[in-house]
Formats: sequence, C-alpha cells, structure tokens
Amino acid sequence: MKISFIGTGTMAVAMVKSILSNSIFTNDNIIGSFHRKKRADEISKDLGIRTTLSNREAVSFGDIIVLSIKPQVFETVANEIKDEIKDGQLVISIMAGVDIETLQKNLLHKKIVRCMPNTPAQIKQGMTVWTVTKEVSEEEKSLVKNILLSMGSEMYVEDESYVDMATALSGTGPAYVFLFLEALINAGVHLGFPRKDATELVYKTTLGSVLFAMQSDKHTAELRDMVTSPGGTTADALYELEKGGFRTVLEKAVYSAYKRTLYLKDINKKKGG
Repeated sequence: MKISFIGTGTMAVAMVKSILSNSIFTNDNIIGSFHRKKRADEISKDLGIRTTLSNREAVSFGDIIVLSIKPQVFETVANEIKDEIKDGQLVISIMAGVDIETLQKNLLHKKIVRCMPNTPAQIKQGMTVWTVTKEVSEEEKSLVKNILLSMGSEMYVEDESYVDMATALSGTGPAYVFLFLEALINAGVHLGFPRKDATELVYKTTLGSVLFAMQSDKHTAELRDMVTSPGGTTADALYELEKGGFRTVLEKAVYSAYKRTLYLKDINKKKGG
C-alpha cells in the first residue's frame, strides 16, 4: 500500500511521523506534495519521504490520497487532480468545513473518508472524529482506523453531522484549553509567582485533574464538589467564575464555532456548484 499527501502542512507532517513510527507505511511508500520547492525539500530531508511540487504526480502514486490542504484552495486543487483519481483509490480529507457531498462532487469520486483531527496529534495525543461513504470497505475502514490511532484516539460516527460538531468541540477545543491555561498562568504571575513556576503549577494541575477525571467514575460536578469546601477558597473562586458567566461564555463559544463550521460548509458547497 502507498499513501499520498496533497499538501504537507503541520497536520500532514504529524500524520506521516505517526504512521512511520507505527510501521503502517514505509518511507518508500509515502509521497507528499507542496507548492514551494524549499519546503518540499525540507520535508523530504526531515521525514525521509519522497516529495513533489505536482499534486497530480502525488495522486497517481498512492492507493490512499490524504487531502491535507486549506479548505480555501480545495476547489482549485480538486480541478487539478480530479482526472487523476482512480475508482479504487481511497480519499481521506482532513479539511474543516468541506463535507462529503462537496468532496464527491468536486473530485468526481465516491470513496471518501472525512476526518477531523486536532493539534495534539503532533505528540500522538490527538482525538479524531471520522466517517466514511458506503463505498469504503470494512478492510479500508480498518486501515483508516489504524492510521488515526497512530496519532492518538479516534471516534467513528455514522452520521456526518457529528464531524461538524467535533470541529467545534475537539477540533477547535485545544485553543479553548490554551486560552484557559494562559489566563490561569497570568493569574499566578499576578499573585507573585515567577512565570516559570506559575506555568509548571498550572500545567501539572490541569494534567492531573484531567487524568483524575478520566479515571474516575464520578460526574465532573461531583469531582468539583470534592474540591469545594463550604465557605472556603474554592467556593469563593467558583462564585466569581459563575458570576462572570464562565460556563455560558464557553458554551456560546463552542456553538459559535459550530455555526461557523456550517457557514464554511455552505460556502464550499456553493463554490463547488
């Protein structure tokens, strides 16, 4: 089996590193395309894979085609490669806001996998939600699952709408977490901690809390109550968070990202005609 990456940005590089380290593909069976020669040469040297400036050449190489390009250039790239795609090839898209219908219409191809990975895939701690068309075989689904597991965790869904929801929750989610971490670290600095110490305290506290929640059979509300003594410091802090609309703002943010996902999907549909 051979695999081609159309576009070799950050997420594609993370995928290549993961599948190589898990021996799912060998270096000789991977190719990546990029539009700048300097970057293509750097990727070839760093990863030990073949690279090309031609998307059409990359498509003709692989049994699996990974579309790891920006959604804004999909229509242009699709027009370039659609005549090169063969019926037996499997197309995996990791683009946000481009649904299966649009992919099939623009690529003139039926065997599609739509995925939404996230940033922690770069350290094999990613979460990817994915779905497939009916033309994808069970054997192919198994291979896709192994590819995604090499980057962390995966969740298969029958209903494509959950991929759009995941874009707003797990796909965009790391940004919410990073902002939370930034704010908490700044609070520690404001109290008087050196930034280095505040950063370590926040990172370790967050990581430990997440691991504890994952290993517990309790609802997060119960876990929160375990930390909150009546009239104590935690109760006072939580009161300020609730007064500031912490939960409501976060839920609104996720829903706003979801609406934006649907908007982009609609735009891409219209562009594809």
